[in-house]
Amino acid sequence: MRRLKEALIESILFLAAASSVFVTMGIVGILVTESIPFFKHVSFWQFITDPEWTPLFENAHYGILPLLCGTFLTTIIALLVAIPLGTVAAAFLSEYVRPNVREVLKPVLEMLAAVPTVVYGYFALLFVTPLLQKVFPSMGGFNVLSAGLVMGVMIIPYISSLSEDAMRSVPSHLREASFAVGASRIQTAFRVVIPAAFSGITSAYILGISRALGETMVVAIAAGMQPNLTLNPLEPSATITAFIVQVSLGDLPHGSIGYQSIYVAGLSLLCLTLCFNVIGLWLRKKFQEKE
Repeated sequence: MRRLKEALIESILFLAAASSVFVTMGIVGILVTESIPFFKHVSFWQFITDPEWTPLFENAHYGILPLLCGTFLTTIIALLVAIPLGTVAAAFLSEYVRPNVREVLKPVLEMLAAVPTVVYGYFALLFVTPLLQKVFPSMGGFNVLSAGLVMGVMIIPYISSLSEDAMRSVPSHLREASFAVGASRIQTAFRVVIPAAFSGITSAYILGISRALGETMVVAIAAGMQPNLTLNPLEPSATITAFIVQVSLGDLPHGSIGYQSIYVAGLSLLCLTLCFNVIGLWLRKKFQEKE
């Protein structure tokens, strides 16, 4: 009877662990299956080289470049905000703050992740954009810069929380050795603790990148949902996720080639996220071997 119970518990735990794999396989299967009819009408070369993305127009073009450009541009701006601020916040919480104060500050910082993304979107549109227009008078109401900046603020908790956990796991004797040779607290934090914890910090960065790539509401509200092939952050643009939202509102009939394009866009986003995760795992393994 005891062995039967243990076997039952083991089976339940295995199914729980394997559920994520099954769900991922199901998502990939649906995206690939629904994308095949699209590529029967649009060549893969046209898909990756056409500089226009206008599936809602009568003269439709299906070039993914404008969506990729908008996605990468907003992600880069967000990371330029989130990585420095998140890393500094993690170092501050890990090395400078007393434990009882940390237990208060860390949950307060993590509350940023609990704010609905639609709130961030309207915050970017109605507050950040007017402020930026005072600096850049030519900026329109919809632009990539405000969306990217607010996205950066939004993903700070993801980076700071995981980075702080990685820094706190660094053995205390490394800090004591650094202090013993005359290093200051800030030198110890940035020359000893952060390099020693960089494999874990890398995971935080990859999570931040994946979160920025998959963000929907902020870019849909603040960036304008206009697929422009531009690197100017002051202009409106569209991301892959924003286009999926736009088509899902019912602008195209189900089963049309334009509707099938959302599955191709989703598959492209999945491939991008997979590439960044593979790179992150490789970097993590590389730094772990150095440690």
